[in-house]
Amino acid sequence: MTLENLLREIAQNPFQRPRIAGGWESVPFTTKAELAADFAAHPPYGTNLTFPRERYTRFCQTSGTTGTPLAILDTPESWDWMLANWTRIYREGGILPGHSIYFAFSFGPFLGFWTAFESAAKYGALCIPGGGLSTAARLRAMATHRPDALCCTPTYALHLAEVAKQERLQISVRKIFVAGEPGGSIPSVRERISAAWNGAEVLDHYGMTEVGPVAFQRTGQPGVLHIIEESYHAEVIDPATAQPVPDGTIGELVLTPLGRTAWPLLRYRTGDLVLRRGATLEGGIIGRADDMLVVRGVNIYPTAIETIIRAIPEILEYRVTVSSRSELTELTIEIETPDDTAAARLERTLGETLAIRIPVRRVENLPRFEHKARRWVK
Repeated sequence: MTLENLLREIAQNPFQRPRIAGGWESVPFTTKAELAADFAAHPPYGTNLTFPRERYTRFCQTSGTTGTPLAILDTPESWDWMLANWTRIYREGGILPGHSIYFAFSFGPFLGFWTAFESAAKYGALCIPGGGLSTAARLRAMATHRPDALCCTPTYALHLAEVAKQERLQISVRKIFVAGEPGGSIPSVRERISAAWNGAEVLDHYGMTEVGPVAFQRTGQPGVLHIIEESYHAEVIDPATAQPVPDGTIGELVLTPLGRTAWPLLRYRTGDLVLRRGATLEGGIIGRADDMLVVRGVNIYPTAIETIIRAIPEILEYRVTVSSRSELTELTIEIETPDDTAAARLERTLGETLAIRIPVRRVENLPRFEHKARRWVK
């Protein structure tokens, strides 16, 4: 679908009608704050509904990590459009009809699980759900059914491998599809997951509940995400000025889904930082525009910290505390590790790489996460 066709399809949408009155050239950016305000003023679903409520059959909800969760509805047509995008992700990742995929997710209201699962089934893969099971029970199921591929977050892939080792379970998959966190495109994280799973190929994927499945990693091409061009109009802007940036420059990704007419978004500011070259995002999602911290004059992104930490294999888990003292931002890092030298090694590496000292201390039993990890604490 073209932009012109999209605008024609959503012409009677109450939320979008005043935004598109002057044509595409005058369409403003859409922000999460605007959506939240619309939901608050018109609960429970807001006014961004193109069709009568009776046409809608699917419900999903944002994670709420950046505010109040948004309850989003879809028609069968918009849902099928998202399933087709997921099919592209599987195909480009080397999955074929007849392969089997294990889904290590609970049956929550988030979009990613339902679209990934239903798309795989429609594509012809054997879909094995892990909802409602403990980590150990999921691993036993995988040992029994021996899936070709695993779908989960990068954090949970590492945790599954850790528990498998504790349970003395020998499990191998050929491919691991990860999403929900930047880790799949961070070399040290990707390599660590692959090593923990006996050389499985780690395939990153990018999407959001607000816009659907956006980009895929092609098998054999780590560290590069490809935007599904026929499904999304993508822009990259300077997050401070909102002006376009040239290819090869880091900026904020702005997306317009071309086929989700039931709950459309036009020029949605994702808040995700990317380095775009044509239809590819080099290094995947680099970070969040609102996550950058200035610590003693040094710009620091969470992905930079994770890259350094994951390069030390003895560190099982970590947590970063952000605090302010005399109006200055400070970081401290806690790590869980059996190696009593790891804290000193990490502190030294952080100092050499970032040119600032960040205190590191060893602790016991840090939290584990099935969905998006929350390792940064203010």
